Amino acid sequence: MQKRYSQEAKEAIVRRMLPPNPVTISELCKDTGVAKSTIYKWKNDYSNKGISVPSDKSKSVNWSAENKLAVVIETAALNAVELNEYCRHKGLYPDQVAQWKQSALLGYQHSDNSKKEQNRHRQEDKHKIKSLESELRRKDKALAETAALLVLSKKFEAIWGVNEED
Repeated sequence: MQKRYSQEAKEAIVRRMLPPNPVTISELCKDTGVAKSTIYKWKNDYSNKGISVPSDKSKSVNWSAENKLAVVIETAALNAVELNEYCRHKGLYPDQVAQWKQSALLGYQHSDNSKKEQNRHRQEDKHKIKSLESELRRKDKALAETAALLVLSKKFEAIWGVNEED
């Protein structure tokens, strides 16, 4: 038989995984009697909703990129006082959030620059392909002309019987 947990109970258990004093999933299982797989599912559900739940209880610097980005998104509209309160609740420093935001922006800038570089390489490749195709067509025509001349010279020799000694 499967137990049903209220939304408040789920939130309370997931909240215990959050900083400043996060509890490991193993400890939560012992304390609450909820199966590990269920707690992992709840944690993933909250992460998918954009609520940052760290995967590593020790330090916020070990959080995944997704969790850091979730914090940046959650704090984007907060003023300084609200940001400080949020950081105290999560066990973070405002400087960390600012650094994570800067890292995310640099990632987007790098992405834009790499797209421009890819487009430039693509244009160069198209130009090179076009020139190689043109050269291939020219060489195909020259080869066809040479083959035609060879066939004509053989026909000429067959008709007139010209020997190399003549």
